[in-house]
Amino acid sequence: MATTSEHPNTTVSVQMGTKVLLSCPPVPLTKALVITWVITPRGGPVCIIAYKADTKETRENCTDRRITWASTPDLSSELQITTVALEHAGYYSCEIAASNGHFQKGHDLQVLVPLEVTLFLGKNRTAVCEANAGKPAAQIFWTPDGDCTTKSEPHSNGTVTVRSTCHWEQNNVSTVICFVSHSTGNRNLSIELSRVTPFSLHSLLTILYVKCNLLGIVLLIIGFRFFKKRINLRIHETGGSHAV
Repeated sequence: MATTSEHPNTTVSVQMGTKVLLSCPPVPLTKALVITWVITPRGGPVCIIAYKADTKETRENCTDRRITWASTPDLSSELQITTVALEHAGYYSCEIAASNGHFQKGHDLQVLVPLEVTLFLGKNRTAVCEANAGKPAAQIFWTPDGDCTTKSEPHSNGTVTVRSTCHWEQNNVSTVICFVSHSTGNRNLSIELSRVTPFSLHSLLTILYVKCNLLGIVLLIIGFRFFKKRINLRIHETGGSHAV
């Protein structure tokens, strides 16, 4: 008596740009009559790749040439994607009609996109860590803890940019580390915060004090010369009028 067997669906996560193999139910190929792959990419049309054992005929209407049999279908029922792209994310179902029943196995293909991480200084003891255009969205952590704000910016292709901005009031924090957690690999970057130490602040105040004193002295000298010149001019004018 023929049976129908559905194997548990699996989730397959693969990095963009790599190759992936998807398997069918474990049915001996000697018993397989028809092997059919039904491909349902997210946001794209459904396509089918099929093989009929008795006539050794293959049929397919998939236009993406990166999706093929891993070998000849009489030797292997596996499907391969030679170079995984974002548009390949979706559901892949293998159905085998065999002499002893019907078997099915599905794969939910998740495409992972590596991200680019940057870390740079902002203003007033602030650092910005950015995980650019990754999939799924990255998580960002800091050490030591600061006053942080994290924002996510989704893009039309399904990738996400995550930006975390942190501020440290404590003057004793000199080096901060940004940890980025992601499915394609974790990253960490460190950066030195600009510091204003008590000594340098004291030196700055001293320089300002000296400059202000010098400016006061210069203004006093200029003022003294100006008034002296006015007095001499008045004396000269007074002496001239007596002579007349």
